[in-house]
Amino acid sequence: MSRRGRPITPGPPQQKGHLKHELRALRSLSPYLWPRDSIELRVRVVLAIGFLIAGRLLNIAVPFLYKHAVDALSPGRVIVAVPVTLIVAYGIARVMAQGFNELRNAAYAKVTQRAVRRLALSAFRHVHGLSLRFHLERRTGGLARAIERGTAGVEFLLSFLLFNIIPTLFEILIACGILWRLYNWTFAAVTLATIVLYIAFTFLVTDWRVRFRRDMNERNSEANTKAIDSLLNFETVKYFANEEHEARRYDAALHAYEHAAVKSETTLAALNLGQGMIIAVGLVGVMLLAGRGVAARVMTIGDFVLVNAYLIQLYTPLNFLGVVYRNIKQALADLEQMMTLMAVRPETVDRPRAPALAVGSAAIAFRHIDFGYDSRRPILFDVDFRVPPGAKVAIVGASGAGKSTIARLLFRFWDVDRGAIEIDAQDIRDVSQDSLRRAIGVVPQDTVLFNDTIFYNIAYGRPGASAAAVEEAARLAHIHDFIASLPDGYETMVGERGLKLSGGEKQRVAIARVILKAPKILVFDEATSALDTRTEREIQANLAELSADRTTIVIAHRLSTIIDAEEILVLDHGRIVERGDHSALMRRDGVYAAMWLRQQDAARREAALASA
Repeated sequence: MSRRGRPITPGPPQQKGHLKHELRALRSLSPYLWPRDSIELRVRVVLAIGFLIAGRLLNIAVPFLYKHAVDALSPGRVIVAVPVTLIVAYGIARVMAQGFNELRNAAYAKVTQRAVRRLALSAFRHVHGLSLRFHLERRTGGLARAIERGTAGVEFLLSFLLFNIIPTLFEILIACGILWRLYNWTFAAVTLATIVLYIAFTFLVTDWRVRFRRDMNERNSEANTKAIDSLLNFETVKYFANEEHEARRYDAALHAYEHAAVKSETTLAALNLGQGMIIAVGLVGVMLLAGRGVAARVMTIGDFVLVNAYLIQLYTPLNFLGVVYRNIKQALADLEQMMTLMAVRPETVDRPRAPALAVGSAAIAFRHIDFGYDSRRPILFDVDFRVPPGAKVAIVGASGAGKSTIARLLFRFWDVDRGAIEIDAQDIRDVSQDSLRRAIGVVPQDTVLFNDTIFYNIAYGRPGASAAAVEEAARLAHIHDFIASLPDGYETMVGERGLKLSGGEKQRVAIARVILKAPKILVFDEATSALDTRTEREIQANLAELSADRTTIVIAHRLSTIIDAEEILVLDHGRIVERGDHSALMRRDGVYAAMWLRQQDAARREAALASA
């Protein structure tokens, strides 16, 4: 992570470091295997382990019942009652073993799902706690996939590490011991050698395949990111008739994914073939030993069946173990990516035990602020001004002068490099960010709405607000009549990013949302610059009502919207070069006066063209 919390995309780790990351990822799962904050979940873990042990013991006993049934059916030894009893017992044992496995899964399901829920919520909160810089630089599709894959990986690891891999290895050792004890050490040796060779081959080839799987995941994330980015900018794509260009970009990403996926599937086929050959050789070897024992009359047909049943019973989960190991490697790779995300530290953090902001008169002071997003490129230089309680201060200047940066610093998306920002004489770095942001209402230039109802978007200003409060806020924002005229009223869906509403309608929803929030401080960040002149005048009237008796900072492009401000600050290359009210600045005949004249000339030309 960079000094300012920039997310870093890790390259392929070295093997030693990779193993270290995997072990760290596995250790991070330990709190979920034995949840200390829930007695119910710990009881479920104990029950699941109990069912697991019972099921494995029955698995070990089943082949013996099969052996005795076969021996009882051998020529000269048929007694009808005995094999029927043994066969029925064999069937019951198999059903009970399966039943214990299902009971284990049922008991442990809540433990696994609670862990997934907690981890997903933790990742969600963590991402929301990261800096604005991170979110400006993030890849939306890749970020969503990292969280999705990471939580899915945790679910898989929690289930299979405890209940499949460890018990399977334990069962293999017990079965080898039984074969050695009942027959000959060669049976155990061949069985164990086959298993060790199988596991070693699986691990080595799977480790080799991980790079192909990781590359496939990266190409998949890249393709998803391009698709989402293109769909989010649907209108821009249409404006430039670039559908084919977007399709080519997406197809290029899909082509890279296709190439990586083919490599992954080809190497998977090689792995499966090798595993099958090892198992076949082991089975043939042990069955030859058993056949020789039967021929020498030191083993019965039942013993031959017992050995075969044990081997098939062992090799079946072993074959599954290969799949599990591959999935574990994939899950660990996905978990690594999620842990890299979780390791990104927030750029702006509260101080220990930071108190809530105590808002009284809501006076704002910027005291000799210096700031740069990058230390090599300063943005603001010695910015110093005050906003008295209930006053309106406007900030104007050319694009890139630093106007919006001032609003972001007030919201504490970043901390200043030098100086201090105070609200009612409290340094905003000394209070909690939550209380600071609850005290400020923002109406931005580009209002982005949630893909939900109009009611939800207005109520977002104060979640849990009553329907009456939401409607009152809409009335004050002069949008209630429009909403009431819609077929679905307040339940009308606004579409992705609010695209079903016009610019003016979206701004009024934003104003209603801020009215419902009822903050003491308002920031209008070029809130009407993207609207037509008529709509702008209507929205300006709404904003004037909203800002009455509230401390207000207006960042403006059109100077005609801020002539009533008590003070206007003119920014140029990050410095305040002029300040005063509209009349004083016009008399000064400086930067502000030149901007005013240019905009008036442009307005006259626009009016002349419109009337022509």
